Amino acid sequence: MTRVKHAVASHRRHKRVLKRAEGQWGGRHRFVKRAMESVARGMYFSYRDRKQKKRVFRRLWITRINAACRENGLSYSTLIHGLLKAKVAVNRKMLADLAVNDKRVFKKLVETAQAA
Repeated sequence: MTRVKHAVASHRRHKRVLKRAEGQWGGRHRFVKRAMESVARGMYFSYRDRKQKKRVFRRLWITRINAACRENGLSYSTLIHGLLKAKVAVNRKMLADLAVNDKRVFKKLVETAQAA
């Protein structure tokens, strides 16, 4: 029986790894073993940070809303509680956008929350 060396498959696999490791520093983009380690680490970080990105943005929105609330003499928690009581369904992303770009509308929302 003939001996199978997997040459084509290994070369293809190595090329795929080296392609992903482009732009890495030093041997990380040249040597297959180092490139595999580097790519695996990078894939782990990209997976983890896709989840963390959502948390980071939510924190940013809350910070912006809180700052705008304080300008209007209200705390963040009071605003959120008031909006829930008034049955105003606006998410934090939209609230943060209003707080930064449309202060008049945000002030109306603050008044609505205070009334409720």
